[in-house]
Amino acid sequence: MQRRAFLGTLAAALAPKLGWADVGSPAFFAAGKQGEAFFLHGLSATGGSLFQVPLPGRGHAAAAHPTRPEAVAFARRPGTFALVINCLTGKIAHRLTPPEGMQFNGHGTFSLDGGLLMTSEVIAETSEGRIGLWDTQRYTRLTDWPSHGIGPHEIKRLPDGRLAVANGGIRTDPVDRTKLNIPDMRPNLTLLAEDGAPLDQIELPDLRQNSIRHLALSGDAIAFAMQWEGDQAEPVPQLGLWTPGSAPILCEPSAKDAFAMQGYAGSVAATLSRILITSPKGGAAMLFDGSGKALATHRRADLCGAATTPAGFVLTDGNGAIWTADDAGLTPLATGTAQWDNHLVALT
Repeated sequence: MQRRAFLGTLAAALAPKLGWADVGSPAFFAAGKQGEAFFLHGLSATGGSLFQVPLPGRGHAAAAHPTRPEAVAFARRPGTFALVINCLTGKIAHRLTPPEGMQFNGHGTFSLDGGLLMTSEVIAETSEGRIGLWDTQRYTRLTDWPSHGIGPHEIKRLPDGRLAVANGGIRTDPVDRTKLNIPDMRPNLTLLAEDGAPLDQIELPDLRQNSIRHLALSGDAIAFAMQWEGDQAEPVPQLGLWTPGSAPILCEPSAKDAFAMQGYAGSVAATLSRILITSPKGGAAMLFDGSGKALATHRRADLCGAATTPAGFVLTDGNGAIWTADDAGLTPLATGTAQWDNHLVALT
């Protein structure tokens, strides 16, 4: 028995390690709807669907394991499922369920070495934020950390392993998503150490009703996209930049485009020199330079998903189209039958 166990271990160690190249090197993940069914797609750099996996309900974002051909698809918040997908076979390897009394909140990310999956979660009755930790060998629940805010949404791992958390500040009804605390909401952006200890945090005291929702990295800066919950009589910025240790910068749109986003940024993507936010409500994509100066606004109905490529930006819309975007405009990349959901996730 010992010899057989040893030989089995040796064979496992010598077996070839499969990576993303073995499943066609997908460039993006995107959740979408086809007819009445929901799927997670692995997309090529040119927008073609390399594989699609059925989901039990509407998907939101996804996370890619840094080395193994595994993806985790997250339900739209408040969610009760996160599916670990073997992208080589197209089969669901694990279905994650939040602990009793908790809900997934649409996003997650892996640790640097891929040993941990971290999930954005809330305590259902209070919307108190938690970061769930899962061991990725068997996807067992280990523990959870406080997110240090209400209603965390996107979480983003920095290259050095620290974790940025967008605490949206909105307390919601656990069943019907009714917003319960708009007059008193206090969103924040929190930076956690690799062990979950809080390192830094910012709030926007003059814009407390600007819910911090989505994140992207632009060099040392964290770009954060916001959704305005207050009076829409005057425009407010939907993009901010924060370099931990300094004050945040709010990125004002040009005067002629002040209302283009209609108070709602659905996604954000960033390179070293450009930052882009999208608005499905406004049917717009707005580009800024690395300092936060507004450069251009492009129009397309129901634009939301946004990700970076070595050449710039790729966007998706709810009508099945995929676009490239730069300062000059939008260029068609691909079309299909899927109605793309809110996010396009780059495998980088």
